[in-house]
Amino acid sequence: MTADVFSEFLDPFKRHSVLRERVRAVLERLPTPVVEDFLQDERFRVTLENFVPGQGWSLWMAMPGANRSGSRVVVLRKRLNVCNEDFALYIIAHEFAHAHLHNGGWGEHTDPEQAADALADSWGFPKVARSPQD
Repeated sequence: MTADVFSEFLDPFKRHSVLRERVRAVLERLPTPVVEDFLQDERFRVTLENFVPGQGWSLWMAMPGANRSGSRVVVLRKRLNVCNEDFALYIIAHEFAHAHLHNGGWGEHTDPEQAADALADSWGFPKVARSPQD
């Protein structure tokens, strides 16, 4: 797939070049059926957390509906722009895994967090411990 396919997913990160390239790197390594699933679902989007200390944050998403038709939004934090690269790639892949699994299980993993870790690992992004500076 060409990088242009991901432009909609990368737009929220245009002011955070390192994070933008990290998101691109993960998207480019996802299996084609996963990327196609994201591209074909109008409820799927990727955005940057807009937290403001003392004010909180806001997020617009589709209301849940029947048959897993709830919103599929991946929200990433700005600190993924500056933290350890392997940790950032793991977190980004983990969040894409949640979206792909609709926050559900995968295979023998019924816990959504374990499922997202396992799926991200199968995509080549093993769990990386957060370092103190991350």
